Amino acid sequence: MATWPKALDQAEITDPALRRDYDEQRRLVARYARPEYTAVRLLLPAKLVPDIIAATAFMHHSDNLIDQGPVDTRIAALGDWERQVHAALESGTADQPVLRTLVDTIARQPQLRQHVEDFLAGAPLEVRTEGFASESDFQHYVDGYSLPAFLLIACLLGGAPAGKYVAGCRTFIEASQRLDFLNDIAEDLSNGRLGIAEEHLARRGLTRTDLITQDGAPDGFRALLRDQARQARSGLAASYGLVDLVPPHSRPFVRALIGIQGLTLRAAARKGTALLQGSARPSVDAALRILVREYVAARRQRGAKQ
Repeated sequence: MATWPKALDQAEITDPALRRDYDEQRRLVARYARPEYTAVRLLLPAKLVPDIIAATAFMHHSDNLIDQGPVDTRIAALGDWERQVHAALESGTADQPVLRTLVDTIARQPQLRQHVEDFLAGAPLEVRTEGFASESDFQHYVDGYSLPAFLLIACLLGGAPAGKYVAGCRTFIEASQRLDFLNDIAEDLSNGRLGIAEEHLARRGLTRTDLITQDGAPDGFRALLRDQARQARSGLAASYGLVDLVPPHSRPFVRALIGIQGLTLRAAARKGTALLQGSARPSVDAALRILVREYVAARRQRGAKQ
């Protein structure tokens, strides 16, 4: 694994002030998304790492602005943020490190700009979503927000810009989003949100009120978990097709991303109805085994090119 200064060198980021901006984004990402940060540092070519960090930091900063408070306040915050982002993209300058690194990354990775626009266009959907009446509503959310958010990162991995690659990304992010909503059900309910469609609850004789008001797990909840876990498992299995749609240098990272989601799913399935009290976490040892295996594969692939 290249050192962070060497990664900046390989990305040809030489301006001292800009390097400090990237340093700041790296520390932020490492703090709030340690497993993902570790996978990026270990498994991707050094010259890609600053770009991935900048895109991830931008997404996280945007999410934080719209994550808490009344809907009207969050919509207003999003509108102000959009204006700042567009001004930075048009002028090529910004007064915030997160935007300076984004602008610099887009100079090297011009395909990122459209995905920034798509992500911002979908952000109001995230603000206004408190639940889904139907599976089709969930699918609309995936298309409108989850997929554009994932493509901020995925567009930097070297896959084709359209067609099969985007379809493969969607397969993965649909499964991942379904798993996130399942695993985070306790936190979401405490915040007045539910990511499992009402029609799925009704099929098991449940309502959102049942999940909030009953002591212990209501009848039907275990079956609901099995239903959602089965769909997520099928989606993650299909997501391995994405591995062949990225260049060899990105394949260890994509395999690790899918594999760690699989560990989270198994942890959630084991926790079962206790998910109503809190999220499950994958085994640290199992996650490390995936990272080590893919690190060896990444080293072998890079060695073959030399």
